[in-house]
Amino acid sequence: MKKKTVLVTGASGGIGSAIAHEFAKKGYQVVIAYLHNQKAAEDTLKKVQELGGEGICVQADIRNEKDVSALFDAAEAKFGFVDILINNAGISQMGLFTDVSYDEWQNLLQTNLTSVFLCCKRALIPMIRRKEGAIVNISSIWGEVGASCEVAYSATKAAIIGLTKALAKEEGPSGIRVNAIAPGLIETKMNSHLSQEDISLFCEETPLCKMGQPSDVAETAVFLAENQFITGQIVGVNGGLA
Repeated sequence: MKKKTVLVTGASGGIGSAIAHEFAKKGYQVVIAYLHNQKAAEDTLKKVQELGGEGICVQADIRNEKDVSALFDAAEAKFGFVDILINNAGISQMGLFTDVSYDEWQNLLQTNLTSVFLCCKRALIPMIRRKEGAIVNISSIWGEVGASCEVAYSATKAAIIGLTKALAKEEGPSGIRVNAIAPGLIETKMNSHLSQEDISLFCEETPLCKMGQPSDVAETAVFLAENQFITGQIVGVNGGLA
């Protein structure tokens, strides 16, 4: 039986690398897409191989359509079809909404949302032809409930939720499932700017009274990718906060 291939964007980061590792444990071929941090991507690949998986690292600016096309071309040249797409790449920004510049707004939109549009569009072409495939988008709890001082970020993550629900309806007849994960506070580099006091306060408001781990999101991604009767769902991995 041919092994399935998963393509993970932002796979050099905490959640992305954990997702790559979890799929490797399940025997998937893993395409590790990254933008800047080549060493971290190579470390992710090394771990994938240690777990018995096979993979490649591909540098790509997924805000750019030509780079997205080249990324999928590389994946297909190595492994054949991309069976599962995980749209994980993203950036955050804190600050008052009135202080967000036009360039900052555009950067958030391009990185968090346009990249999802481009990757989904490219992945779907062969998926529709084959009548199978799965897409898992990484949104955020703030895309569901909004966050003060993270308005632009919340807007991009809310848009991903809308895209997920609509795309699931459109592609369901083609046998393609589209779901999203909305993580709460996860212990990653993206949240390393938070003080211990901030983290403690956040944990106090969370019913499970702790931060989540990248593995919590990764395990959910594999579940959504493999379950054949779940689509159009937004799964909150947030300790019960929302």
